[in-house]
Amino acid sequence: MSFAKVYSTQATLLKGQTVSVEVDLSRGLHAFTIVGLPDKAVEESRDRVSAAIKNSGFTSPKSKNQKVVISLAPADLKKEGPVFDMAMALAYLLAAEEISFDPEEKLFIGELSLDGDIRGVRGILPLVSHAKQCGFKEVYVPKDNVEEGALLDGIAVYGVATLRELIDHLNKKTTEGTSEETENTSRKLTPQKRTKIVHTKTNHSIDIGDIRGQETAKRGLLIAASGGHNIALYGPPGTGKTMLARAFASILPPLLFDEALEVTSIHSVAGTLQEPLITTPPFRSPHHTSSHVSIVGGGTIPRPGEVTLAHQGVLFLDEFPEFDRRVIESLREPLEEHSITVARARGTAKFPARFILVAAMNPCPCGNFGSKKVCTCSPISFERYKKKLSGPIIDRIDMWIEVAHIDHDKLSATRGTKESGIFCDLVKKARVIQRNRFKKSIATTNSDMGVRDIDTYITLDPAVKQLLLEAARRIDLSPRSYHRVIKLARTIADLEGKDEIEETHMLEALQYRPRTKIFG
Repeated sequence: MSFAKVYSTQATLLKGQTVSVEVDLSRGLHAFTIVGLPDKAVEESRDRVSAAIKNSGFTSPKSKNQKVVISLAPADLKKEGPVFDMAMALAYLLAAEEISFDPEEKLFIGELSLDGDIRGVRGILPLVSHAKQCGFKEVYVPKDNVEEGALLDGIAVYGVATLRELIDHLNKKTTEGTSEETENTSRKLTPQKRTKIVHTKTNHSIDIGDIRGQETAKRGLLIAASGGHNIALYGPPGTGKTMLARAFASILPPLLFDEALEVTSIHSVAGTLQEPLITTPPFRSPHHTSSHVSIVGGGTIPRPGEVTLAHQGVLFLDEFPEFDRRVIESLREPLEEHSITVARARGTAKFPARFILVAAMNPCPCGNFGSKKVCTCSPISFERYKKKLSGPIIDRIDMWIEVAHIDHDKLSATRGTKESGIFCDLVKKARVIQRNRFKKSIATTNSDMGVRDIDTYITLDPAVKQLLLEAARRIDLSPRSYHRVIKLARTIADLEGKDEIEETHMLEALQYRPRTKIFG
């Protein structure tokens, strides 16, 4: 009887953390114990591991009179999920001296089925990234997850289908004077080749050209996509607000590789990953009845919410004022800081939340205020509706665009050309200009600029500056709104390829600030 240790890892928030799986075997009445703050899924590993070992051709831990203690270190870290199954099985077989291999610089991730098959798990990309940072040379993951794990270079990632296959690859134990390693050379696994990065062309269901009229709104979406600005669309029902918002996804350029890895890691941990690598900006559209926790994240053990799942993409909130006021107010931090901090009794978690907010709303509860139809809202319900959006939230949205009714003649016109491709090319060019501008800054788009960045990268002509000052006094811009107008004007100038902000750019930026009465 002896001791063995192998290495595994688990996702803690959005990052990996190494877990040492230690097994000690001693004589005595049978007992099988897992220590180290295991949750229910980890405790159930006893039965999965025992059955998988037996069905892989080895002696089950439960068939011997022995005390088995598995320790998952560090002991003060809550262990969650079935990711340690593979490591537990190997550590037990090493301690029982049924197999032999050097576990150093190797890391094992995977869930075992009762017959010894290895099932896929969440969070492989951040776990492999963590393994690489910690100096591990080889990582063994479920075959279903190997393409995701192989997105990173500089580390050997092996996809494993069964426990027996893994043991045949690792085992160096000598049997009857012959090296099993020599006998099983044909069974050796080979590292997965690095997954080829392919930016697939997404066929969006709605093209900007599908929308008749609404040229002002389309122009606003183009500017918002180019500079990463938040935008709100308001107007009567049926004018195309939701359609415009959904078409917004079609004009966004593909993610850069580092952005794609970050987004993929988030969705891998959250269990929403549908492909090895996410190359297009995520588009999240939660229902207005969604809870506060589902939007901002949280739970007993904090998990990412919709604002984090929309990172590097779009968060579309349809019927914006219908969301719970607590949900709306919780957007203040991510809209300003591009991150969300979730504090719970067990600790505090900080998740990334850099997204473009696209909000759509009616001018009143019935939606008819200011239109040709009669508004049926009572004064009390109308005032209550208006108060759902506080000044700080309104201030943090760069562009407010009215989407009014259009003439029926335009609706009956023939279908327009596919404009999304044209818009997307314009957005790409503007984004390139901004990346070149911010090479020495942490900002990536104009909307990311802080006050120091504005002072560094933007010099206003005296006439343009005077125009802004006069407008700011007239419409009583807050300091935040003042700087947002400058950033918006910079984006408009970038779209035209101009080095300096001109008066026309500033005037257009000013017209997108909210009017005195947003709701009608």
